[in-house]
Amino acid sequence: MLEINRALYLNKPTTEESDKHLEIKRVTYKFMKLLKTVYNSSKITLRMRTLLLLFFFVSVFDMKGQSNSEELINYLKTYAYSPEKYIIEKFKMHDVILLGEHHMVKQNLLFIQRLIPMLYHNGIYTIGMEFGAYENQNRLDSLLIAKKYDQKLAERFMFDYNVTWAYQEYIDVAKAAWVFNSKLPKGAKTFRILNLSYVYHWEKFKGKRNPSSMKEVFPKGSVDNFRANVIENEVLSKNEKILVLVGTPHAYTKYGSPYFLYNSDNFCAYDYNWLGNRLYKKYSNKTFNIILHQAFTEVKDDNYILISPLDGQIEELMLKNENRPIGFDLINSPLGRIKDNSVHSLCYDNFTIDQLFDGYIFLKPLNELEGCTVIPDFVNEQNINKALEQFPDPDWHPKVTNLQEMMEFIKVNSKQLKF
Repeated sequence: MLEINRALYLNKPTTEESDKHLEIKRVTYKFMKLLKTVYNSSKITLRMRTLLLLFFFVSVFDMKGQSNSEELINYLKTYAYSPEKYIIEKFKMHDVILLGEHHMVKQNLLFIQRLIPMLYHNGIYTIGMEFGAYENQNRLDSLLIAKKYDQKLAERFMFDYNVTWAYQEYIDVAKAAWVFNSKLPKGAKTFRILNLSYVYHWEKFKGKRNPSSMKEVFPKGSVDNFRANVIENEVLSKNEKILVLVGTPHAYTKYGSPYFLYNSDNFCAYDYNWLGNRLYKKYSNKTFNIILHQAFTEVKDDNYILISPLDGQIEELMLKNENRPIGFDLINSPLGRIKDNSVHSLCYDNFTIDQLFDGYIFLKPLNELEGCTVIPDFVNEQNINKALEQFPDPDWHPKVTNLQEMMEFIKVNSKQLKF
């Protein structure tokens, strides 16, 4: 009975509340009063009292959930922007925006391409791409201001970095920049795509990951350290700004990805060496990270499976918002306080999504996201030997021995979005 009295007190309407919240509390208050009257009836049995209490708790939690959902939707309607405008708004206070992507999502790359004119007209002249070798930067710069766009040359640049990255939409980011530059007045500052990575040497991989083996494969050192240096030297040292597209972990800033360490307290340690971590350490006030809507991962029976982020709450909220493409803050917002139970939360207590990223961009529901378009002759009879020699991360994948298997691997890789 104490619980019902407490609910009556907590749900008694006050004049200071908003109309919608007030209406919810009025209905709840009337319901509780009715429930209390029935509960106190002398004709009611002990079993019925127990059932009434159970019904009471279910009803309260359901009403609370509806109230919370309304609060979150109202927040989105008040403070969210279109994805494009959200990016521009964040650049008003920051110099580096890191976008964390699930690789090979077509909609993400088309979004990046659409952004180029808006970025340029707001004083942001560079997009940094994980998938590109810095060794080709001068040639890429020349391509983006050439009179004619060379598709095969752009494909060769991608092949030099990753022999399996045969995905049209990634290469088309360069083409979108070329199209934009071709329409600029003579002498105007041009838009730039900055290759953040370098050429690796997988032909020297010995089959086991250890310091000596990795130094052979990555002769220029830690890849994210290299990327941070490129951004600092090419952009930040010139007082310019950059939008960076990288795989989700590389975009971590304040978050340390957890891993098992036997001799550590709680048997956990945290990796703070990702690209975003390195930039945030030196430029905390200039750096902001945003996650592009994607499936999260959980461990079940020693297997990694894809799950809807935040136990499906993001998708439910987006559906109530008619699945409009939007961008919104996680930090200092009610959405950021939603708990995350995915692998991101391992080794953390009461982990919430705002500990992972500062902002969120929703383009489409998970079941409408598409894999990238495979370029049929990206790997061919002329370059297959080089492709087999430089096949990346061979210890993570089944062995590939010929052109047919290589193309099958590329096609299957582009379909990994299935949720």
